Amino acid sequence: MKTLKELIHSVDSGWKLVQDWMKTAVNQYEVLPRNPRKADEELLRLQISTKSPIGAIVYQTGGILIDYGWLRILGSGSTKLNRGIMQWNKHKSFEREGEKGGFLLIADDVLGGYFAINAGSLGDEIGNVYYFAQDTLQWESLECGYSDFIHWALKGNIHQFYETFKWKTWKHDLKEVDGMQVFNFVPFLWTLEGKNIEKSNRKAVSVEENYHLTMDKAGE
Repeated sequence: MKTLKELIHSVDSGWKLVQDWMKTAVNQYEVLPRNPRKADEELLRLQISTKSPIGAIVYQTGGILIDYGWLRILGSGSTKLNRGIMQWNKHKSFEREGEKGGFLLIADDVLGGYFAINAGSLGDEIGNVYYFAQDTLQWESLECGYSDFIHWALKGNIHQFYETFKWKTWKHDLKEVDGMQVFNFVPFLWTLEGKNIEKSNRKAVSVEENYHLTMDKAGE
């Protein structure tokens, strides 16, 4: 394992690139404060240097909320997003510390959609970000890597990506959930009856519960 000294690069840091994107961001965002101890722990577990945007985001932030918290990019954990990236991945992409899983969960949204870097188990496009959609219960390649995903989250047309899923009161309703919750929809979004999200009943549920239930459903 690399040490913190080997992983942290203050001069040649990917955080500078992310900050440049933030300066011209078109989407609302909030950088969550880091806890130095958690940042050290999560970076050590991740074993990716801060030269890369993913290492830099994990080390420099507690996470990043996009579009008033609709999309949550994982960092090292903070009050509003109380789970670090490796903490969240344990028992999902890997079981034991040091294991290399077939994917790495990097972000999620309030719909219970999950974003992950593919390391072999999600599809043929190794290194690309895949999205697990609640309306299909399948992993789909976004045909981009992590850096392009962050660039898209800050500067891309995320409204087009989610346009059929944003109900009229979504911004108000987001105030009812935190980074440890997602909305559960009845009828389920993957059903024919669930296609009209305005008519769905919504309630906040644990993101942990939602992840395992939907992955179990997808595996049936």
